[in-house]
Amino acid sequence: MHRGASKGSGREWAEAALERGDRVAATSPSAAAFDDLVDKYGDAVLPLRLDVADRAASFEAVQTAVERFGGLGVVANNAGYGLFGMTEEVTEQQAREQIDVNPFGALWVTQAVLPHLRARGSGHIIQVSSIGGVTSLPGLGLCHASKFALEGFSASLAAEVKGFGIHVTLIEPAGHDTG
Repeated sequence: MHRGASKGSGREWAEAALERGDRVAATSPSAAAFDDLVDKYGDAVLPLRLDVADRAASFEAVQTAVERFGGLGVVANNAGYGLFGMTEEVTEQQAREQIDVNPFGALWVTQAVLPHLRARGSGHIIQVSSIGGVTSLPGLGLCHASKFALEGFSASLAAEVKGFGIHVTLIEPAGHDTG
């Protein structure tokens, strides 16, 4: 399921940022996933419980981070997962959950952070897609649909925010173990 900064690449990025002295608002469905980082880095890490499928919660998390740190410079939309299943076998609930997390989760966080980045005249949004956003394989139709959507809105977003000093980077990793 979507774990944000609690595991895998998101966790690695959070730890790397903290190691170099940055402050990190780390999100996950369980804020307790960051207890060890709080023990090690103290106030430099802000653990936030967030289900990115919840638009209001995404706006609240961004506002909490802005208030705590006085602003945001880089936002990594890393929460996501891949739904495996043949197209005709995927249930309506599974399909909706896949789309609610990827791409809607990234959309909600992006919408929440854009006014803050625009006001400061700079920023960087990192959208984590996958190779599944540019190629398709059997058994991953809904996952691919969600990643293609993330790719499309991110490409448009980059053009929309360029004049505000905001950069958008789309990352398309191949399959890898995130545990």
